[in-house]
Amino acid sequence: MLLPLDTPQGIADALGYLQHHLQELTERQNVSEANINTTLAALTVQLQQLTQLVANPSLPAVPNSPNIPPPPAPSPPTSPSPTPTARQTCPKLFTPPDFSGEHHNGHVFLNSCSLYIRLAPEQFCNEQEKILWALTFFKDGRAAKWSENVFRQEADTGVFPISTWGDFEQQFRLHFFLVNAEADAINTLEGTSYHQGD
Repeated sequence: MLLPLDTPQGIADALGYLQHHLQELTERQNVSEANINTTLAALTVQLQQLTQLVANPSLPAVPNSPNIPPPPAPSPPTSPSPTPTARQTCPKLFTPPDFSGEHHNGHVFLNSCSLYIRLAPEQFCNEQEKILWALTFFKDGRAAKWSENVFRQEADTGVFPISTWGDFEQQFRLHFFLVNAEADAINTLEGTSYHQGD
């Protein structure tokens, strides 16, 4: 198909893609039709043979004639190539940042973990995998000490001390969220460092 010379490149590319895709679909349809016709011919012959046997049971059963090919094996289904508009795109997921245990980063870290788990649940087989995954980001500071304590409890008792993601979130809030964020903000604002000259 010839396009006018002033056709934008994007449109020309899209049309080329559609033509190629249409050609592939036509070829697949032709192969499918040929397979159906061969199968239909073989079934017609077999039906005629069965009709003769029912009408005259004294005739010997006739096996498939050598000149009639058996029906072709179905070809494996091919997945159609995705069109630009039908392509499924998933958001690119970023893992949470490393967490040192500082209170002002607690909300951000826990929200990042929760979001990742909700968007990619297939990556976790069970609750403990979610917890262990989150603990891999506890690399230094108070967070590393807390993580070390969790694993020490497991070594001492033989049981991992946090059983569900909900329990992990609760423990995390107790250890790494500000006790009273609102009061802390008010104290900071009323502190001497925020007052302007006298």
